[in-house]
Amino acid sequence: MKPNLALLLLAALISITSIDSKAQGNNSFAVQTKIKNGIIEGNYDTKTGVQKYFGVPFAKPPVGDLRWKAPQPLEDWSGVKITKKFGPRAVQAPVFGDMNFRSDGISEDCLYLNIWTPADRDDQNLPVLVYFYGGGFVAGDGSEPRYDGESMAQKGMIVVTVNYRLGIFGFFAHPELSAETDYKGSGNYGLMDQAASLQWVKENITAFGGDPNKVTIAGESAGSISVSYQMASPLSRNLIAGAIGESGAGINPTLAPVSLEEAEKTGEEFVQNAGLSSFKELQAMSTKDVYELYVESKRFGFPVVIDNYFLPKTLPEIFESGEQAQVPLLAGWNSAEIPGMAFMQGQPYTPEAFVQKVKETYPEIHEEVIKVYPHTTPEEVEWSATNLASDRFISYSTWKWLDLHAKHSQQPVYRYLYSKLRPPLKDQNLTPGLAGGTIEGGPKMPEPIGAPHACEIEYAMGNLPIVKEYAWTKEDYEVSRQMQEYFANFIKYGNPNGENLAEWKAMQGNQSNPPYMVIDIVSKSENSQVENRYKFHNQYYSKK
Repeated sequence: MKPNLALLLLAALISITSIDSKAQGNNSFAVQTKIKNGIIEGNYDTKTGVQKYFGVPFAKPPVGDLRWKAPQPLEDWSGVKITKKFGPRAVQAPVFGDMNFRSDGISEDCLYLNIWTPADRDDQNLPVLVYFYGGGFVAGDGSEPRYDGESMAQKGMIVVTVNYRLGIFGFFAHPELSAETDYKGSGNYGLMDQAASLQWVKENITAFGGDPNKVTIAGESAGSISVSYQMASPLSRNLIAGAIGESGAGINPTLAPVSLEEAEKTGEEFVQNAGLSSFKELQAMSTKDVYELYVESKRFGFPVVIDNYFLPKTLPEIFESGEQAQVPLLAGWNSAEIPGMAFMQGQPYTPEAFVQKVKETYPEIHEEVIKVYPHTTPEEVEWSATNLASDRFISYSTWKWLDLHAKHSQQPVYRYLYSKLRPPLKDQNLTPGLAGGTIEGGPKMPEPIGAPHACEIEYAMGNLPIVKEYAWTKEDYEVSRQMQEYFANFIKYGNPNGENLAEWKAMQGNQSNPPYMVIDIVSKSENSQVENRYKFHNQYYSKK
């Protein structure tokens, strides 16, 4: 039987197409750049026009004698260092099962950053975005797809994501560690890592076409809290030109700092409870043994500390004295950061149950709370429980940060409320997680009435196409376009406004109804009608 010519041609065409599609999957060729310590080699993507350098060291590995020490400057190297894959992520437990990493394993040797630059051979002085990941200072990594910098780089800027030490390796304080330092303090190593990365950017970003005097720092959750601390720290406040915060500031009750005395006491108690004879015994342990002791302790990290070096005072004290970075600030929070059930604790959304919970939580001042959180219907109760839980968790601290900077700076301050509901998950076996990702077979969460914590990251960074779990719609891409444009404009010009965007008004200090931008399918500027909520919390937490 003679073969069918048409079938042979079709088979050949399919084969050629298959080979061609595989060949087209890698659009890159190698590129090299000379930085302060030597030559690095990354990839140039001809499809996007973006050069990518992953796993670039910015400090000595904090291992051995450098564990629990401030990050140390890199030594020079000879030859070419290949920087084409993400470095290891900081040592961490799988606290948030919904985080998705592209990192090269886990290691104490974790001080690496990643760079996306659109610079042509003649480009100079491009603006720079340095992004710090979230995860409660106990988890996270600069390799997570939602933080990918390629989409933002295509907007005309250099993007850098940074790894920093976490948990016991990043925030452990102890009297013996304090005795070894010139400033007689300890802890805050993860935040010092971030500051060291900003110094690295200052010294090296011109090699990638960037302007070292036009660096905007940004982050979400613990990353946003990090931004607030970097604005305040004498180590970093002169290294930045702008700041973006997505949900969080290091202000009571949100991962606020403790005194050195308290942090050292916590460290001593950890050593004692671990059954160790001395701190030196802990210091000599392997990564595995320290990690296991930490996990067994069931601690959620260690606190930021007023160490008289990275952080000399609380954030309100620093901002009220005008000692923070005097730069434009853009920050906000999401409309339903945490479910109302976090406050109601299993009680129904009824007016009676809400009032009872408020009385239990605020026994002496419950009437003040009830006045500022409406609760006449189940719908009002659900929103008020959600708002109260969110304010206590992270919204108030972000409000306070904006308020402080608006009152103690001449720079513009822009506030937002992110309100876009997420679309359904493609796989119904998945459930949304606390850190913004998904968990397979996790507990069924109540349907959110607003935008939950961390859900805005991939919209802001233009990364919907590479976060594949959700059934994104045309509306989602439109919201992402708006939010990314606002952020890109702010990074470039210190002002989020631009063509085809609703006008975003800056807020001023001491406004009774400050303006803010509602970011949603139809974004719009509104004036706050809920300042009494935040004034209540301001009074409440100032006494604690």
